[in-house]
Amino acid sequence: MAKITLKDISKALNLSTSTISKVLSNSYEISDSTKKIVNDYVKEHNYQPNRLAKSLKSGKTNIIGVIACSINNTFFSQVFEGIQQAALENNYEIIVMQSLENETIERKALESMISRGVDGILIAPVSEKSNLDFLKSIHENNCPLVLFDRISSELNTHKVGSNDFYGSYNATKKLIEINRKKIIFISGSNFSEDHQRILGYKKALKDYNIPFNKEFILHCDLDKTDKMDEQIKDGILSYLNKKIIPNAIVGATDVITTRTLGILAELNIKIPHQFAVIGFSNTEIAFALNPSLSTIRQPAHKIGFLALSKMVELIDTKEIQKEFETILLDTTIHLRNSTKC
Repeated sequence: MAKITLKDISKALNLSTSTISKVLSNSYEISDSTKKIVNDYVKEHNYQPNRLAKSLKSGKTNIIGVIACSINNTFFSQVFEGIQQAALENNYEIIVMQSLENETIERKALESMISRGVDGILIAPVSEKSNLDFLKSIHENNCPLVLFDRISSELNTHKVGSNDFYGSYNATKKLIEINRKKIIFISGSNFSEDHQRILGYKKALKDYNIPFNKEFILHCDLDKTDKMDEQIKDGILSYLNKKIIPNAIVGATDVITTRTLGILAELNIKIPHQFAVIGFSNTEIAFALNPSLSTIRQPAHKIGFLALSKMVELIDTKEIQKEFETILLDTTIHLRNSTKC
């Protein structure tokens, strides 16, 4: 069956193409009765507007690009659900690409988004400095950018994430309160020393008069899980041979936290008796792990929804935006058997 056009609808209903177009744009100029006639016909005949023609006329594609480190972990899948909901409510489509924790791949994804003519880009950057000059150029010359989750970049735009400082602070505090004071913090190698999650960890130690030991910061590569597992495993084994043996772990990301639990089991390290474990993780099966995993949970769906909503505001605004908002949402702590000492 041939695809129907505005002219076909106009001829069938004996209405001008201008009237049909206004109905499809939900113009106030058209009566409700005429809108019903046109909309019923459109629905019955499965009319699909010509996107290219529409974008050439309006200068918009109604497509927003999304770039994240990975789509195969629970946290980002929940973020995407929020993004998708907000996109549907605002009549936008989304294109999703992964950086895979690689700055070069991230740049290629950005270039691809620009070539597709997206109206805006949501991005969780690889690191605070990754492609910063390029991001600034895109934001100023091509289309607006909004940062989500990883919001430490110097880019001047809307940013939506969780309160990482207090999430990490409260997790470390919980460990100290159960008399676990020799705490390893496992983070990504792309985390700078002034990352909010590391700063929260340090502040909790300071508030309880526990000296900070830089050797208790264990960095691992996030882009390859095999390498990450090896680095975490080697790091934990090296700690067992030191004079001061740690007795607790805070994991900085969803992947780090869940994989650390498995690595400790592989090493026959008893949890929580030898190591209490807590970390950032939105996994839905934390309660079913052995032992059940204590987690710092981020409001992932809300992060995604608000990030897309702030993007729509930037796209729709008629004036040059000079003031931007940083939204920090509260995390929640869920204590389970991995910290039950």
